[in-house]
Amino acid sequence: MRLSLRIVAIAAAGVLLVPTFLLRAEDGAKASTGANDEMSVASSALPAAPMPEGSMAAMPYTAGRNLGTPRFELFMGYSYLRAMPELATGNRLVYLNGGSTSIAFNLNRYLGLVGDFGGFNDTRLLLTGAGENPSFNAEVQEGTVFSYLGGPRLSFRDHGRLTPFVQALFGGMHASDIAVCKNGCVLLPSENTFAMTAGGGLDFRVSHHLAIRIVQAEYLMTRFENLSTGSKATQNDMRLSTGIVFRFGGRGAPPLPPLPPLSYSCSVNPSAVYPGDAIAASGTALNLNPARTAVYTWSADGGTVSGTTSTATIDTTNLAVGAYTLKGHVSESDKPSENADCTASYTVKAYEPPTVGCSASPATVISGDSSTITASGVSPQNRPLTYSYGSSSGSVSGTGPTATLSTAGAALGPVTVTCNVVDDKGQTASGTTSVTVQALPVAPSPTASALCSIDFGRDVRRPARVDNEAKACLDQVALSLQQSADSKVAIVGNASNEEKGGSRIASERAVNTKAYLVGEKGIDSSRIVLYTGSVNGNTVSSTLIPSGATFDATDDTPVNESAVKTHRVTPAHHNPE
Repeated sequence: MRLSLRIVAIAAAGVLLVPTFLLRAEDGAKASTGANDEMSVASSALPAAPMPEGSMAAMPYTAGRNLGTPRFELFMGYSYLRAMPELATGNRLVYLNGGSTSIAFNLNRYLGLVGDFGGFNDTRLLLTGAGENPSFNAEVQEGTVFSYLGGPRLSFRDHGRLTPFVQALFGGMHASDIAVCKNGCVLLPSENTFAMTAGGGLDFRVSHHLAIRIVQAEYLMTRFENLSTGSKATQNDMRLSTGIVFRFGGRGAPPLPPLPPLSYSCSVNPSAVYPGDAIAASGTALNLNPARTAVYTWSADGGTVSGTTSTATIDTTNLAVGAYTLKGHVSESDKPSENADCTASYTVKAYEPPTVGCSASPATVISGDSSTITASGVSPQNRPLTYSYGSSSGSVSGTGPTATLSTAGAALGPVTVTCNVVDDKGQTASGTTSVTVQALPVAPSPTASALCSIDFGRDVRRPARVDNEAKACLDQVALSLQQSADSKVAIVGNASNEEKGGSRIASERAVNTKAYLVGEKGIDSSRIVLYTGSVNGNTVSSTLIPSGATFDATDDTPVNESAVKTHRVTPAHHNPE
């Protein structure tokens, strides 16, 4: 029996090499037919033609069909049992090697029922108990342990090759009788006890009918008796298994239709640049096979292209002005249907010259003053600009966007100012503005202005007397002279044509008016000049003559004051008689 269990263990370990060869054989066969499980797994990553509603090939797990889920799974492999801890009351599973097998019936994609059977070989035991303290490592004569368990399994299936699962199994454990030898041989009787496991594992699907159980790790609980006392105790153990899984029944995932030929399109951004600007290129490939690695290459008839993926960069440094073409290529194999090309056009433009605006503030200045000149230069390619200025008269100083026009020595009239810019490529632009230079304004010459006039026609008996009504006028004349200390006043006496001795009376009227201004208002007599005029009327007019102004005495005659009889000025209501 011990020999048979060893054979099972060796066979279970050796059979793990079989899936490797089966996987390579299956991949080779499917590469020739184009219908393999891996392609069906990756179907969600590929563009697929629409399928009719209700089609069985719509999705692997549509409408409860559980496509890709086997009905039965038969596991065969190697198992290792170990006590945790090593010494536990009544435990007969300290270190065991053997094989196990299980068959699972899958009710649907997730839930299945499992029956599990294992066989293990005892060769050595760690024993402890009455009279055996500390424990000793004993030789065992032909000992075996069998497990028989069953319960539910929950699998987590998707389109991938890996399927994790968890399960809980319940049943029993049978340990055969064995002879334990130390200072003699003692027969350890056979035992049957309750056992349960809880744990999980991970399967790697090789094909629809074959998988590798990478690992199955479970907690194992047993209830062996303490043979010294006859009472049961709980023992905690660990079971590790690995092996192969044979899958039966169910439907495999439907094969994908053949991929359409590979197509490729590419674009550039921007499509028009200036020499030295970079261009970003990108390609879009359709109908790629996810099982293959796409190889991208780029070339261009102008500039330098760098990039080995679906994106690249075009360097246009020192490239001449003109139109150019980018070429892209994508390949997955030597087959024509798995190669595609694309092209995209781009243009290298000539540098555009700069522009400049020119303005002056202020636009009108007095000769000798200055004006601020502003040049607004713009380069379409944002090239660096250098500024300079010129003028038809005067001088301009400044080398930046602003300068100063000096009009010292400039001729009167408009001055034309020129604003110049040049970029680092030698391209130039000019603009002009105008500044008007004016002479310093001359103050206007003062002029004489007429003041009030006195009427002497009310007193017929005394036609030259200054009455109270005349006083109001003369007071205003005096006030004007007081406010303008450097001014004079011209008094012009007139007589009507009907008056006898009109020239004399006109002179007396002028002299009496002056006498009031001097005697009553304190005006310096030198500031008053007297004339007789040619106006027909019994009046005296007064004219204010500012400093620098002249009085037009045309048709007037200066009065000889020494030859004129004066009269004392009295109020109008006073009667000297």
